[in-house]
Amino acid sequence: MFVYGLKWSMTFFQGHETYILDAKGRVNIPAYMRKSLSPEAKDSFTLTRGFRKCISAYPLDEWEKIKQDLILKNQFDEENDYVISIMLMWCKDVTLDGQQRIVLPKKLLDFAGIEKSILILGKIDHIEFWNPDEFEKVYGSSKERYESVAARVMRKN
Repeated sequence: MFVYGLKWSMTFFQGHETYILDAKGRVNIPAYMRKSLSPEAKDSFTLTRGFRKCISAYPLDEWEKIKQDLILKNQFDEENDYVISIMLMWCKDVTLDGQQRIVLPKKLLDFAGIEKSILILGKIDHIEFWNPDEFEKVYGSSKERYESVAARVMRKN
């Protein structure tokens, strides 16, 4: 599907849930989020460090798009090299198990400060995993702030 000349992804994650991480670092993906997975994702995700203190989980097909973008970057440019290195050094591929769970690696859990309680956030083309307290620090703000930012971001051109 194309919107304004751009290719539209059929993947669209939204909503949030707070779950408990099990002792082995496994967490269920909410059913309504799993329904957003395309068949091309093959029930698999690539996990990496988020751009904030969280874990990002990209379905396999969405990660392929990011890989293609990264391949086109000039690796001899210092900023490109930095982003490519940080993004890829944290990568781990995971697949949903029979109970619709994925295992979150300890190094990523440590980075995000996730111990037991985990906030799962649908974020368009990927899912984010947060320590709920960290999420509140980053996004918890007054109604006025959200409204003023939303007015600027959603302004029609």
